[in-house]
Amino acid sequence: MTNIFNQVSGTFMGIWARITGFMPTLLFALAIFIAGIIVANLMLKASKKGLEKSKLDASAHGFLLAIIKVALYLVVIVSALSSLGADLSSVVTIIGAAGLAVGLALQNSLSNVAGGFIILFTKPFKKGDYIDSCGVSGLVEEISILSTTLKTLDNKVVRIPNGMLSSSTIVNYNDEPLRRLDVEIPIAYDADYKKAEKIILDVAARMECAEKDPAPFARVTAFGPNGVVITAKIWVKENLYWDLNSDFLEAVKDEFDKEKIQITYSQIIVHKA
Repeated sequence: MTNIFNQVSGTFMGIWARITGFMPTLLFALAIFIAGIIVANLMLKASKKGLEKSKLDASAHGFLLAIIKVALYLVVIVSALSSLGADLSSVVTIIGAAGLAVGLALQNSLSNVAGGFIILFTKPFKKGDYIDSCGVSGLVEEISILSTTLKTLDNKVVRIPNGMLSSSTIVNYNDEPLRRLDVEIPIAYDADYKKAEKIILDVAARMECAEKDPAPFARVTAFGPNGVVITAKIWVKENLYWDLNSDFLEAVKDEFDKEKIQITYSQIIVHKA
């Protein structure tokens, strides 16, 4: 009985000696981990302030900060494991294998991350721009790691995967300061088209938001099935485009009604046999 007790006691003392001997190394690794997390958070705050002062689009800040956070935390974990005496080559191998496994499992997500980098560095649009892509039109609300969020004019929120967005045609309506409003106005064949052109130009000249240079344009451009087509082209600041569109159409309709100029439309005439 005494021998068994001595064996158990010796085993326990040996384990305890190993634990106490390893404790300083463990505490040192824990200190490195805690200090590393604190330093990483400080660096993240500094990076956030630096990005806010930079000319980089605000919508890309969250994207970059997420990448920086992952990289910093990975460095902290590797440093802590290294202080424990772990073989760094084994750690790197494990991380590489894990990365490969995750990459194979998340191929679509990785393509979206790559698409996010493409959007970030090519800058086809920025937060607040109105774009049309992938069959969706809306204001850019946010560019995240995996997707870009748009808000449509009827207040719907649409998230488009970055991989799909970066490989699709993107129409940016806010990239240039001026846009051209093109309006086709069909009038009856027996109407005075010269008078109609003058009315359209006079209305355009009265529009405060219409640009004077380039000057407004109004000419006959086609003979349609329902009448003569007059095309009006007016340049306007991009943020006033829709205001001009409505104001111009309403004013032209009022003036045409006064001058008895008929705006034609498609109609079916049925003759009784």
